[in-house]
Amino acid sequence: MLGKKLGIYQWLSLVILMTGIALVQWPTEVTSSTKELDLTTGSQLMGLLAVLVACFSSGFAGVYFEKILKESKQSVWIRNIQLGVFGLIFGLGGVFAYDGERVQENGFFQGYTSLTWTVVALQALGGLVIAAVIKYADNILKGFATSISIILSTLISYFLLEDFDPTSVFFLGAMLVIAATFLYGYESTPAGNTSKV
Repeated sequence: MLGKKLGIYQWLSLVILMTGIALVQWPTEVTSSTKELDLTTGSQLMGLLAVLVACFSSGFAGVYFEKILKESKQSVWIRNIQLGVFGLIFGLGGVFAYDGERVQENGFFQGYTSLTWTVVALQALGGLVIAAVIKYADNILKGFATSISIILSTLISYFLLEDFDPTSVFFLGAMLVIAATFLYGYESTPAGNTSKV
């Protein structure tokens, strides 16, 4: 779609990144008191198909968004406003469908605190940063940035909130993500092209 080809190191780094993120997000707690569910082959297959559809549709949407941003003469700001209007329409539809009565009684911003406003501002800023990254870099680098942010969020959860105990699987996954990030930017030099100083 974008006419871009990836080298062997880029493909290898994407596989390593996928493995690393899977390990980072691996469940850490397994209690013996929970009953194991008897999963049928049909439900496992349906779950796998749902994940595959979500991955492919998300990937297509990301690549299409990159194509729109890079091929259009509109600024990132205008594109964000256009996307925001669609999000606003669907978001307001959901709010009034599920909480319409409460919004009419108590107002739209009921229960908003300073923490809520901080989260809203951070989400808005994150959307602008993502659009800029996709416009000036690419969708794959956004995936690497998201992966690093998952690790950083987990570490902040460990050091500041003290509600996460990292396991060796987490550390292995984090190391794979960091290695994949460096590997993606690696460019091999041909053996005959060595320059002497």
